[in-house]
Amino acid sequence: MNIQWYPGHMTKTKRIIIENLKLVDIIIELIDARIPMSSKNPDLDQLANNKPRIIVMNKSDLADEKRNNEWKQYFEQQGYGVILVNSITGKGIGEVVEQARNMLQHKIEKDRQRGRLFRPIRAMVVGIPNVGKSTFINKLVGKTTAKTGDRPGITRGKQWIKIKKDFELLDTPGILWPKFEDLDVGLKLAFTGAIKDDILDIEQLALEFISFFKIAYPKALSQRYSINENQLSSKPLDIFLYIGRNRGFLQSGNEIDTLRTAQVLFDEFRGGRLGRFTLEIPSNTK
Repeated sequence: MNIQWYPGHMTKTKRIIIENLKLVDIIIELIDARIPMSSKNPDLDQLANNKPRIIVMNKSDLADEKRNNEWKQYFEQQGYGVILVNSITGKGIGEVVEQARNMLQHKIEKDRQRGRLFRPIRAMVVGIPNVGKSTFINKLVGKTTAKTGDRPGITRGKQWIKIKKDFELLDTPGILWPKFEDLDVGLKLAFTGAIKDDILDIEQLALEFISFFKIAYPKALSQRYSINENQLSSKPLDIFLYIGRNRGFLQSGNEIDTLRTAQVLFDEFRGGRLGRFTLEIPSNTK
C-alpha cells in the first residue's frame, strides 16, 4: 500500500516557513512520540538554516514510556533540546519556554550588551498535520487562541501569538514532505492520523495495521479483541473479519461492516485504548 499526500496548501506552508525563518530565534518542532522519526519532517533539516531547535515529543502519554526515554536521549545526542509533552493535560508544556531561554542564553546576553534589553524571543512552531500543535499552543498560552481540531490540515495560515512579555510564537499549518521514500513512513503516518482517512482505503490500511501489530505487539490485539494464539497466526484479513464479527458490526445478510470495523480499530489505537505503543526504535534509524 503506497501512501503519498502533499496537497497544494502544504507548498504554501513551506513558503511561509522559508520566508519567516529569518524572523525567529528558535524552532519548536512537534513530533508524534509514537512515531518519532516518521513524524519528523526531513525537509526541515535543510530549511532550518542552523537555527536552534527544540523537539517536542507530543502524545508521549500514548507512547511506550521506555521508548520515550530512548528517543529523548537519541535526539539530545543530535544536539536538540527535547521535551516529553502531553498537550491535553499540559504535562511538560511548562518546560518549553524555559528550555528556549536556556538554549538562547548566549544570544540574549549579546543583545543586552548591545543595549537591546526588551526584545522578545521569537519561536516558530512547526509539525506534521494532526500532531497536536494547536492544542499545544493553547495549553502554552493558557487560553484558546489557535484553531484546534482532530483532523489534519485545520490550521491554514500563520499566526503570531504572544505567550509572555518576552516570548512570542509563530504558528504554522501542518506540513508533510512531497514524497515518502520509505513506504513504512507513509503507513505509520496513516496509522496515527497524520494523513486524512478520507483519502485512504481505510479497510486496506486496517489490514496493514493488523499485519504490523500481530508481529510487533501481538498481545495488544489478543487482549483487546479476545483473539487466541491460533487466530493470531491467521491472515490479517481473517483477524480483521473476526474483530468485526466479534464486535457485532454486522449489516443485512449477516455481512460484516468492514468500514466500521476499520474506523473503530483506528479510533481505539489513536485514543490509547489498545495501550501505549511506539512503532519505531532508535536503533532502527538510518
